[in-house]
Amino acid sequence: MGMKAKPHHQHHYNGNGGGGGGGNGSESSSSTSPSPPPSPRRHSSTLSHCRRKLRSKPISVVAGFLLLRRFLRFLVVLPLLYVSGLIMCVGPFSGLVGHTPLPGSVYRSHEMFELLWPHIQADNSTPIELSSVWRYRRKLKEQKPCPPSTAGLQLESPGPSVYLIVEVNGGLNQQRSAICNAVALAGLLNAILVIPNFEFHNVWRDPSTFGDIYDEDHFIATLEGHVKVVKELPEMVLERYDHSIANIPTLRVQAWAPVRYYKGEVYPILQRQGVIRIAPFANRLAMNVPPSIQHLRCLANYEALKFSSPISNLARKLVERMTEKSSRTGRKYVSIHLRFEEDMVAFSCCLYDGGEAENSEMNSIRQKGWGDKFKRKGRVTLPGLNRIDGKCPLTPLEVGMMLRGMGFDNSTSIYLAAGKIYWAEKHLAPLLKMFPYLHTKESLATPDELAPFKGYSSRLAALDYTVCLSSEVFVTTQGGNFPHFLMGHRRFLNGGHAKTIIPDKRKLVVLLHDMGISWKDFKLEMEAMLTESDRKGKIIPRVKKFTKKSSVYSYPLPDCGCLQKHNGTG
Repeated sequence: MGMKAKPHHQHHYNGNGGGGGGGNGSESSSSTSPSPPPSPRRHSSTLSHCRRKLRSKPISVVAGFLLLRRFLRFLVVLPLLYVSGLIMCVGPFSGLVGHTPLPGSVYRSHEMFELLWPHIQADNSTPIELSSVWRYRRKLKEQKPCPPSTAGLQLESPGPSVYLIVEVNGGLNQQRSAICNAVALAGLLNAILVIPNFEFHNVWRDPSTFGDIYDEDHFIATLEGHVKVVKELPEMVLERYDHSIANIPTLRVQAWAPVRYYKGEVYPILQRQGVIRIAPFANRLAMNVPPSIQHLRCLANYEALKFSSPISNLARKLVERMTEKSSRTGRKYVSIHLRFEEDMVAFSCCLYDGGEAENSEMNSIRQKGWGDKFKRKGRVTLPGLNRIDGKCPLTPLEVGMMLRGMGFDNSTSIYLAAGKIYWAEKHLAPLLKMFPYLHTKESLATPDELAPFKGYSSRLAALDYTVCLSSEVFVTTQGGNFPHFLMGHRRFLNGGHAKTIIPDKRKLVVLLHDMGISWKDFKLEMEAMLTESDRKGKIIPRVKKFTKKSSVYSYPLPDCGCLQKHNGTG
């Protein structure tokens, strides 16, 4: 059953903002990007057949079966109720009812650090060398030539030019995803792509345009011969819509729409109108597309999207300065994407060691940012369960203990990619104790160099992206579009290996809750975690359903392999 395109007129659109709606743009692990289409409804013929068979049985047999099923259901539900009861008692209630908190459910990392710090200082074992962190190698297959540039549907003989307009939202890498998808869709529909418009979003509050972040001329020139790109609609097209893009009907497309949908629903509208506008355009094209269309995504992501001169020039300087400050470790450094800003902490509904002051402040931030979302009737917030389930942002202290446990010593140079850290002075102090050679874009650049970037979150994120891309080791702590795109880019540059540490947070919170663990045992666990990140860094996940596919932005090989001889860091 095909999805229907829903044209809408949105008269509040303007050339700088956005006519289409969108998610909140958050790059947290709780992504608010549109969900994939629901799975097709299963046929009930088997169930009906079973019911017919049951009706033919004697009544006593049916009654016995129902009693047995009810008993088995009771046996399944009882343990769940027990565990739920324990979780409800985590935190301030546990003292009242006498239950011991579940392992990992309470933040005790600061206590663990005080307990183990003397042993960390006294540890004289040989530190890990950055050049030998990654031991697993991916065996690369011989790359096939890139697909031909004539990638479109070729549904009928070429007619008048038709145009595709998309409006993208979110942060830097959600926008990047939408741009690459737009290039692929333009190729699929044999349409001319208009430079994508960036929506202004209340979360990111960044008014940057495409040309502020990316080099427009480079983008257009690189895609020439594959997809034609123009900076704006021609005058004769605008005349048909009274010179207002807002008068162009907006198509609402369901998330992850397949090729057949665009072929059957969107293409006829495009041919009839000569121009279509899709808003919002995050995740509106399925990952499973023909190789020639996938190639357009790769071409856009790794060659056409080059940061604008102001961003790339400063980013290059930051990488050079970071490399110079890493002479103790062979001019190699570790980068950490730390998501411990106050909005991330508030949204996670996790509890740390700030007591009532922290709890009150987080409630205030949640109310200001999300209204009564967290107070709705029936909504239960369980900080202990969130922590056990690995959903709480790691603190700087926890990241530091993990890295010291893995064998990185205090001579390691670290680049910290982050926004404004929540209670920065308090939370960064232990990390600085463990890693005194800690740098940020603010410490590497002069105030005058950073001045043009202040207030532009996507441009600042582009600086972090470039410095992290060039690091020998990248550490992700909370998920989201930034690390997913970065890991994919690192796989593209490093022969298929992400060279990324992905903490097992479910395991880590339990270890950091165990006041009886020795530093030696903690190190063994962290070394095993590093080995697992090394092993997984080169793996391409298998997707069982043939209609689905892993993200080409996170796992670019083998799809993008033909471009590797041309790669660069942008």
